Amino acid sequence: MLRNRPLPTLVVAAVGLALFVPGTSANAGPVPGTGAALKVAASPGSVSTIPDWRMQTSKTATQAGDVISGTGYSDSGWLTVPKRSTVMAGLIANNKYGDVNYSDNLKKAQRADFQVPWWYRKVFQADPQPGVNTFLKLNGGIISRGEIWLNGKKIAGSETVVGAYPTYEFNVTSLLKKGDNALAIKASAADPAKDLVIHFIDWSQLPPDRNQGIFRDVDLVASGPVSLRGLNVTTDLPLPNLNSATVTVKVDARNNTGSAVTTTVAGSAAGQNYSQNVSLAANETKTVTFTLNVTNPQVWWPYQMGAQPLYDATATATVASAKSDEQKTTFGIREVTSKMVSGNIQYQINGKPILIRGGGWSSDLFLRTNVQKIADELLLTKSMGLNTIRLEGKPENDEIYDMADRMGILIMTGWECCSKWQGTGSFSAEDKRVAGESAEGEAKRIRNHPSVFTFLIGSDEAPVAAVEKIYLDALKRANWQTPIVTAAARRSSPQLGDSGMKMDGPYWWEPPVYWYNNQKGGSAGFASEIGPGLAIPEMDELKKFMSQAEINKLTDYNASQYHLSPSGNFSKIGIWGTALDNRYGKPSNVDDFVKKSQLQQYETNRAQFEAFGRDFSDTGANQAQGVIYWMQNDPWPKLYWHLYNYNLATAGSYFGAKTANKALHAQYSYDDKSLAVVNMGLQAQEGLSLQVTVFNSDGTQKANETRSVPAKANGSVKVGTLPQPSGLSTAYFVRLLLKDASGKEIDRNVYWLSTKADTLNYNGGDWWYTPQSAYTDLKSLSSLKAGQVSVSTATTPGTDGRQATHVTIKNTGTSVAFFLRASLRKGTGGAEVLPVDWTDNYITLFPGETQTIRAEYRASDLGGAQPVVEVSGHNVSKR
Repeated sequence: MLRNRPLPTLVVAAVGLALFVPGTSANAGPVPGTGAALKVAASPGSVSTIPDWRMQTSKTATQAGDVISGTGYSDSGWLTVPKRSTVMAGLIANNKYGDVNYSDNLKKAQRADFQVPWWYRKVFQADPQPGVNTFLKLNGGIISRGEIWLNGKKIAGSETVVGAYPTYEFNVTSLLKKGDNALAIKASAADPAKDLVIHFIDWSQLPPDRNQGIFRDVDLVASGPVSLRGLNVTTDLPLPNLNSATVTVKVDARNNTGSAVTTTVAGSAAGQNYSQNVSLAANETKTVTFTLNVTNPQVWWPYQMGAQPLYDATATATVASAKSDEQKTTFGIREVTSKMVSGNIQYQINGKPILIRGGGWSSDLFLRTNVQKIADELLLTKSMGLNTIRLEGKPENDEIYDMADRMGILIMTGWECCSKWQGTGSFSAEDKRVAGESAEGEAKRIRNHPSVFTFLIGSDEAPVAAVEKIYLDALKRANWQTPIVTAAARRSSPQLGDSGMKMDGPYWWEPPVYWYNNQKGGSAGFASEIGPGLAIPEMDELKKFMSQAEINKLTDYNASQYHLSPSGNFSKIGIWGTALDNRYGKPSNVDDFVKKSQLQQYETNRAQFEAFGRDFSDTGANQAQGVIYWMQNDPWPKLYWHLYNYNLATAGSYFGAKTANKALHAQYSYDDKSLAVVNMGLQAQEGLSLQVTVFNSDGTQKANETRSVPAKANGSVKVGTLPQPSGLSTAYFVRLLLKDASGKEIDRNVYWLSTKADTLNYNGGDWWYTPQSAYTDLKSLSSLKAGQVSVSTATTPGTDGRQATHVTIKNTGTSVAFFLRASLRKGTGGAEVLPVDWTDNYITLFPGETQTIRAEYRASDLGGAQPVVEVSGHNVSKR
């Protein structure tokens, strides 16, 4: 998030739809009793992950680490928490505060409880074997600092284990005992203004513990005299040809002994075997390299451009014919490049320019890992037509990268703004060390994933020269291969130069016409984070996390809303509500507010993505290169900055974006009234036609034209302008139907427009919004004649426990059936089924029209009930 001010003071108060994810959560706690038993394997190459922890505040557990890490220490009264568990996540898993998502229950957690260290403890079994080394591995840091103890001995202190992202490995072979062993970790209090950790800034209310504790797996790994680490695969294509590839496999071989040793490192990648004998001096580490030439490789693409084949790579070290260690990874053969086009960055995948259309991803507020939910979110991402997610300073655990590889969704990663990470000019020597360790650790962890296509070493600000060098040196050590960018804002640094990205806002309401201008956040260049702010869910969802009094308060635009931001700029509905009143008419009650909100969210979200899609085929500085919607998802239930909400409910925000991001799509431009067809695929589409129909608000047809369309590959073409018939009502409708050569409809897009335009005052406003100077007039849409529809449904089984319900809606009346929403229910009058992947929703039908939409979902989510569909509309009663 761009902040044109000093650092803030912290607030105290194609797998497709059949994707199957084993288990529902990586930390689905709480774990019963004192936790799961763990026996650490002593076979070379084995990994034993700590399955859960016992947790207690240092206010209660006052003893030193040598005592707490003793096997005889009693942790009676401690809480059992999941294996990846910040302090707050552990307390929530044990129902300490009730439902922290509801109302202001989060306030029950007192900040003072987290301004002291907390202890984590695990007792496990071991059976050490001669010649087998055991290493304690932290796959990420301890927030904010860690003190590590095993069997009464300190392994590392808080001067060593610092920050969220460095990885650590300690040889604990000499400390392990046969039978019981006790591991203890003390996590220091966290302050994102002082520590290189994780901060949610103004994304939601803040976690009271500031994410103190353990958020990644802690492993005990075994190997013989030689360990293998960091199996790395890079690929090179002789672009523009894709008929061969050079695959380079590297792995570090480390001698764990005080004597020289010879090892054989062997493995395979892309169907080819390799082997090399390596001599290692005492305690020496060498990088072993294999270069392979692959003919006719299966090339990895983002999902709209091609398939997502993945290869396996392996490496095994043997000493005296006995296995000493092994490593495995997957990779994709692809090449990512970038170049500057009139000062703006353009990414290419396998030599083809790609319009980046993505969303800003948020981790769970308490850094919990729910694997099934992440899978569901990525399915919604893909269904919505986004090709990218941006991780700003919250690199996720490994599962999301694996899924993105298989689904063809790109990931851009990098550091966050508005915390210690941004103040690189005041970094201490320790900060610089931790920053370098963070970059190297994260890069090595994610570098093999073909989905990861760029690394931003700054967000709102570029790092100063000294820190830029630290980052670049760290990424070089990690053998990072994809483009590195200095910042998400338009900044420059000595080695990387200009970022080629812009971060000019907005973050709050803008009308549809805003996005087509090349000023500020309009559709030119690469906009790294922009969006229109509020995203009000439907009433069913509001009731899940807000009291009725809080819901009723939504019509008071000057009132602070707890489920908005702790930041003053985003804590009130404000100008968003003013626009709603002026454009659609002041809501008569909160239900009317929610209903009209969906209209306002749909139209501007659609316009944001459509504008960038149209201008991808522009030239020079006006060419659109990428847009990241701020934001994609919720860390905690809230009313703003999301395309779908915390519970994965999809409303106007989602379907506006989904309509805009179809791979082959016809659209209208609010700035010049032009029409365009956008094709995100790599193949041109021939024989298309575009039917353009204009209707008055009463449904009478005012114009109807059909135009041929030459849809070029990977770009847009303009198809004339919108007819301007006389006698239009103040509010009117436009329907665009894109058809193939046989006349089959392949895209449908309906607009509600006005003879009065929205206009903007670019000389006013602030970094987070541009004010309107005049508003469009869509008020008459609230007095449309009542619509009449018939609804029929059919449910069919799918695969992997999924099924689909087909909903056919026909306009049986004489007026427009406007903005029809279908929802899937658990039986008649039951709760809404979530998540559901709808092919379309919030549809508009003209007299006599019929449309079928489909909902796909897990059959188990019905809870044994029958699927029932409810349909309602802006002028159609619920049925």
